[in-house]
Amino acid sequence: MTVSPMTVPPVLSIDLATGLIKEARQVPSPNCDDRPTDAAIDLVVVHSISLPPAEFGGPWIDALFTNTLDPETHPYFREIHRMRVSSHLLIRRDGELVQYVPLHRRAWHAGVSCFAGRERCNDFSIGIELEGTDEDPYEVAQYQRLAEVVAALEKAYPEVSRDRLAGHSDIAPERKTDPGSAFQWARLGYELERIV
Repeated sequence: MTVSPMTVPPVLSIDLATGLIKEARQVPSPNCDDRPTDAAIDLVVVHSISLPPAEFGGPWIDALFTNTLDPETHPYFREIHRMRVSSHLLIRRDGELVQYVPLHRRAWHAGVSCFAGRERCNDFSIGIELEGTDEDPYEVAQYQRLAEVVAALEKAYPEVSRDRLAGHSDIAPERKTDPGSAFQWARLGYELERIV
């Protein structure tokens, strides 16, 4: 007898007035601005990040996205501390959800990019960073949390759908490789199917 996977209810709620996910730890980033008035949110972009490279934990991602990264803390930080970047969300290795930019605002995550013939993906996308690297396997907790986020986004923004999920490498293939070969799109699909 085949047993189908147990479904789980969505656990995240989005306040459309504020653009905040109530269950996320809030770390406001100044690196954002208003979306164009005619830009509907209809794309989710999955990224990966680790600071320093291939090291997990610590306050460094928060510091990068809030322009407080100390260049003397690590040699790599001297190269990046002046960057003005952000993402809407970060999913840590343990599944913790951190929000830097309200969802209705434009985070500076994609750079020069194109999806389905449309350029400037920041205008119409939600950027989600996974704490990880291109090569290291992501944690089950991260796939589960990402699926919960996508399900909540689908509910809040009707133009977001499961066929409008892309990796950073998909929208900027000449510049970016993340979330890399370690990211299992099929695993994300499995976790999405489990959500009611």
